[in-house]
Amino acid sequence: MTNSDNSTANEAISIGERLSLYGKLIRIDRPIGILLLLWPTLWALWIAGEGNPDWHLVVIFSLGVFLMRSAGCAINDYADRDVDGHVERTKQRPIAAGLIKPKEALWVFAVLSLTAFALVLFLDWKTVAMSFVAVFLAAAYPFMKRYTHLPQVVLGAAFGWAVPMAFMAQTGSVPPVAWLLFAATVIWVVIYDTQYAMVDREDDLKVGVKSTAILFGRFDLLIISLLQAVMLGMLLVVGIWIEAKGAYLLGLVAAMGLFMYQQRIIRNRNPAACFAAFLNNNYFGMAIFIGLMLDYMSR
Repeated sequence: MTNSDNSTANEAISIGERLSLYGKLIRIDRPIGILLLLWPTLWALWIAGEGNPDWHLVVIFSLGVFLMRSAGCAINDYADRDVDGHVERTKQRPIAAGLIKPKEALWVFAVLSLTAFALVLFLDWKTVAMSFVAVFLAAAYPFMKRYTHLPQVVLGAAFGWAVPMAFMAQTGSVPPVAWLLFAATVIWVVIYDTQYAMVDREDDLKVGVKSTAILFGRFDLLIISLLQAVMLGMLLVVGIWIEAKGAYLLGLVAAMGLFMYQQRIIRNRNPAACFAAFLNNNYFGMAIFIGLMLDYMSR
């Protein structure tokens, strides 16, 4: 093989490794964030479409979920570039480990956000206008950890904003039931991201990062349980609003069981158990969606 061939091969390997690092930056190997953002988006589309949403909207919003969650990971690691190295769970992230430059993460965020915006351009102008709020919330969340103990609320608004956008895209308006579903989603994000923050609470206290896990302190389990009860109540009202029947109610019962399971496993506040409870919320979102889908199918 000639020197030229060696140079080309090394360049190809370098590009492949770089793309692999970008994949780790956006957590492509950890799809839980995509799923947790996807479920309320699907709830909204199915309710707005009365069980039969426009399928091009399902495709656009699903791709948008992937792109915006990935963009959020990139800007999050940029914001936490001086913190992640001091936290056991995050010290191997690409920027913290010195494998990616911070400005590269900004470029990844910009490219993914612009790609998501290009998708939104296929929708009506009102939904396009709402997308600017989504980008602002996604970009603002990581920096809120420095200024407030409630960054989970900002993350909830960022994740939940897909709900009114889905209603606007499907129906041309955002009815009250959409805002109720949005509020329920914000509360859900506070629930599971507090569980997530409980994993890093001790490290966060050392480096000065704020979170609801720190704010709630020894009342964390009680407050999470109250928030879980409030969310289930909101979803029950949503069901009454859309005249849901047995399948949706069964989905709610299954979701309540999952919340009870989460409370049981985090009772000792073991970090691994708190992370398991966080992951378990994927099944919560799935239970609500399956209940919704079956309910509309039975009408």
